[in-house]
Amino acid sequence: MLTRRIQPEIESSLSRFPAVALLGPRQAGKTTLARTIASGRGDSLYIDLERPSDLARLTDPELFLARHSGRLVVLDEVQRLPELFTVLRSLIDADRRPGRFLLLGSASPHLLRQASESLAGRIAFHELAPFDVSEIRPDATALSELWLRGGYPLSWLAESDAASFAWRESFILTHLERDIPAFGIRVPGTTLRRFWQMLAHVHGQTWNASRLASGFGVSAPAVQHYLDILEATFMVRRLPPLTANLGKRLVKSPKVYLRDSGLLHALLGIQTLDELYGHPIVGASWEGWVLEQLVQLLPSTWQLSFYRTAAGAEIDVVAQRAGRRLGFEIKFSSAPRVTRGFWTAMDDLGLERAFIIAPVEMGYPVADNVEVVPAILLGDSQWKAANLPSL
Repeated sequence: MLTRRIQPEIESSLSRFPAVALLGPRQAGKTTLARTIASGRGDSLYIDLERPSDLARLTDPELFLARHSGRLVVLDEVQRLPELFTVLRSLIDADRRPGRFLLLGSASPHLLRQASESLAGRIAFHELAPFDVSEIRPDATALSELWLRGGYPLSWLAESDAASFAWRESFILTHLERDIPAFGIRVPGTTLRRFWQMLAHVHGQTWNASRLASGFGVSAPAVQHYLDILEATFMVRRLPPLTANLGKRLVKSPKVYLRDSGLLHALLGIQTLDELYGHPIVGASWEGWVLEQLVQLLPSTWQLSFYRTAAGAEIDVVAQRAGRRLGFEIKFSSAPRVTRGFWTAMDDLGLERAFIIAPVEMGYPVADNVEVVPAILLGDSQWKAANLPSL
């Protein structure tokens, strides 16, 4: 079993908060991780709200949970019983002891709002994404497979690329026909799949609702609604443009990425690395995959955006906090080169350092504060400590 990077953070939150919420898409490994954490805390109780027998035990949730006040109670698929949040609030207010409840929630547009409003000041939130490069610790071959298959555990661990592709196809179908309707979202699965596939073809491009609406035959607000659904269910990520008063004409629309590269490839019918290398999406796919690694591995206190001006200055990812800025340029090349627009962006933003992430075997400096970095090193703690000491 692979150790999940987020486990120490969750255990730390359980030592400080009465309730901890672990959110994320289905099949990302939330239940396995929760059971691992619970097993290390002695007496605990696991309740799966998708099982009728477990749901029946919560007919009177206040009475039932009060009887187990001395145990860590794990409530899986908690969005199935939204009225439970008010009960948890009263139980916690009666006993503020930390580590009472671990709540697992699959993607739901309303779950975060409900929990935040009902349990404000009583709960800590964490998101579990599929496997990232720091958890897999791949060699060069496994890195390519992780990019091809994506990070969902059952996709990554499948016995073959064909079995992995079949699992992802099934995941997409289940998400559209079962999960999204279960969240109370009333959009036909066939409509949302067509939109999802359309997004796959414009993966990594700036969001243009009017253009997509025209191609899809619906209104711009409708495609915006579809995008909101996929974002709320952890399938899509919007990377905002950097907003700064630099006296430049900046691009103001976000860039849109499918969060898991494996699902992107499944939606495009890409089953093997040979097919991926020969597909027009290969560069954008690599960019999205590296972006997702950066999102997972950089501290959440850093805000990520992209920078692009009308004059052509551009950098793929800018990480900033408290006036400091770092840049990440992403290139799918064994000999990556950056354009004049990259150097202009460096000057515009006053970046203290920049990293060019590429599928190379060894890194090397390009300038005093610019370095080419093998993508495999993103998950290496020693490299991060040496090169990003203040992060």
